[in-house]
Amino acid sequence: MRRHRRLLARVAGRTLRGNGLRDAHDESSGAVAGGPRCRVRVGLTRGPFGRRAGRPVSDVFPSAPSSPAVTRLERDAVPAEIVDQLRAGAIVAPPEVGIIDLLGPGEGAITCFQGLLTSDIEKPGDGAFVYGALLTPKGMLVVDGWAARLGSRVRFTVPVEGRERALTVLQRSVPPRLARSSDRTEDTAVLRIAGAHAVAVMGAAGFPVPHGSNRVLEGSVSGIALEVARSSDVAPFVFQVTVAADHLAAMQRRLVDAGAHASTPEALELARILAGWPRLASEVDEKTIPQEVRFDEIGGVSYTKGCYTGQETVSRLHFRGHANRHLRGLLFETDPPATPASGWSAVTHEERDVGRVTSVAWLPDGGGSVLGRWIGLAIVRREVPPGAIVRAAGREARVVELPFDAPRVAPA
Repeated sequence: MRRHRRLLARVAGRTLRGNGLRDAHDESSGAVAGGPRCRVRVGLTRGPFGRRAGRPVSDVFPSAPSSPAVTRLERDAVPAEIVDQLRAGAIVAPPEVGIIDLLGPGEGAITCFQGLLTSDIEKPGDGAFVYGALLTPKGMLVVDGWAARLGSRVRFTVPVEGRERALTVLQRSVPPRLARSSDRTEDTAVLRIAGAHAVAVMGAAGFPVPHGSNRVLEGSVSGIALEVARSSDVAPFVFQVTVAADHLAAMQRRLVDAGAHASTPEALELARILAGWPRLASEVDEKTIPQEVRFDEIGGVSYTKGCYTGQETVSRLHFRGHANRHLRGLLFETDPPATPASGWSAVTHEERDVGRVTSVAWLPDGGGSVLGRWIGLAIVRREVPPGAIVRAAGREARVVELPFDAPRVAPA
């Protein structure tokens, strides 16, 4: 029992007898409140749980994809009426995600996940729904996702490309006596609702609605158990409904009957690009750090929560430095960007390579119009200011701040 308590204490980031480390936030040094500094010994796995093994660190903390590909939505990928619904209605679509549960006795799962996630899942308490990421010990992104705190369980919804990475980190980093992870992707499904009238549609469909942003609750509709989560005000969707896979179609029909427009994952991708959110394997590669892909702006990192894997790099950059690259928007001229079938496309400014294109999409004007324009996302050097004209994917484009200056995909 005593050893169990000590393990929990280490995961929580409390100072242990004999570690000789501080327990206060020091902006000059990058130390973080609530716990010891995270250190990883090269060649050994040593995470926030104090466990050592002979495996290389890279085996426990797999990197993000080393060869990211450009996400591309062609002219016919998202119909104009879907854009109208995002601006003045609601859409419902199943995202391409993996679902992982972390469950343990008492607060074991919560405490363990707190020692891995960039966001704070302890302070908001039960019912928290936060966006964050798992990092390598050097602070590079492994996988991002939305974490729901439900009693003694954490449910982590991640991009489908990151499911195996998330499982690897959890299974090899979390002591089994404290919590165990399980892959629920096959038997559990997710719907996401986006658009200005998402709240009204959820109410009309009889779904329970969390009070306030970044909250999740459990409930039922017509005897079907489900979880309803409400995202942040800047997220590319408003609600996430998690239900047994067998009931997915019935829940989607219910939302459509209440006024939502049935759509596809491509529509959610367009909403993501408009909101300026990163995607694993496009904006995020094996050398990406959170601040480069707008984690500060979208609420994906906490600087007060205490120690977590990769925290030292993230905190040092925040308090003592700056990111050399930033995620920016691109507004293309009339010609479509010539993105390759695989790999990446360079961004050049004043005859210098300054970044890479990560996502491009055709944005219809809506309202019955056949017009529209190409937009995109790119990782560019910080010295390239908004308003600059660059050469991106073989075409001229203007660099803009994110999110895009368009009606926001969020409730009115």
